Amino acid sequence: MSPSALRRITLPAGEQIPVLGQGTWRMAEIRERRNEEIAALRLGLDLGLTLVDTAEMYADGGAERLVGEAIAGRRDEVFLVSKVLPSNATQSRMILACEASLRRLNTDRIDLYLLHWPGPAPLWQTIDGFRELVDRGWIRYWGVSNFDVPDLASLWDLPLGTDVQTDQILYNLARRSPEYSLLPWCQEHELPVMAYSPVERGDMVRHPAVRGVAERRGIAPAQVAIAWVLREPLVCAIPKSGSRGHVRENAAAATITLTGPDLHELDLAFPPPLKPEPLQTH
Repeated sequence: MSPSALRRITLPAGEQIPVLGQGTWRMAEIRERRNEEIAALRLGLDLGLTLVDTAEMYADGGAERLVGEAIAGRRDEVFLVSKVLPSNATQSRMILACEASLRRLNTDRIDLYLLHWPGPAPLWQTIDGFRELVDRGWIRYWGVSNFDVPDLASLWDLPLGTDVQTDQILYNLARRSPEYSLLPWCQEHELPVMAYSPVERGDMVRHPAVRGVAERRGIAPAQVAIAWVLREPLVCAIPKSGSRGHVRENAAAATITLTGPDLHELDLAFPPPLKPEPLQTH
């Protein structure tokens, strides 16, 4: 598959991003893995996984430094996402936090800047901070992460709240609670969802049902888990992988369409929610 063939989804602002990207949570924590993690991120760019997600919290800023090194010389290829902590979500603190992230990332702009989870700062103050950063040219768009329906509804009702570009959430076969009300709300409001941990930190690779579908299809279990998440039209995924072999495997998942029997078998092992459940975040 050529990088240009990777399916894309459209953000509310009209920007198109790859349906599959690269996460960096738990990267930059072990020095001996650094070179391989950078090589994996660069290979991902070669394969079209140019959506790269990180956060100021990851490895206390170390993941942003790692990403900055990995994308050096290739910044214009990348749709770069980072996240601000709720404790930094007021206008004045966000300016300082974003400036520090830009320095660690060694770039002049972040394409999509997310509030990492709902916090104590009033949302209107957070929006003011985002707008200030947009006006400065430090970020292009903003969004949220780990917001459930009430959080999104509150955001949507605020002036400029509808400028939100995505909700990044934990969503995978083992974490299907968003299907009850959150995904329908996002579909109704045409708000794309960015799914993190689509392989559930590797747990899906070992699950018998996932392995069964993978063996029948002649594909890897991780590809089954990622393809399942990508079956939703407004959902993109950002699996983390610090190895080049897994990056190649992940990239190929974007070309896989699960069949009706595949989905039925997975539903039996991982039933969809029958009632509202709180959005899980870990």
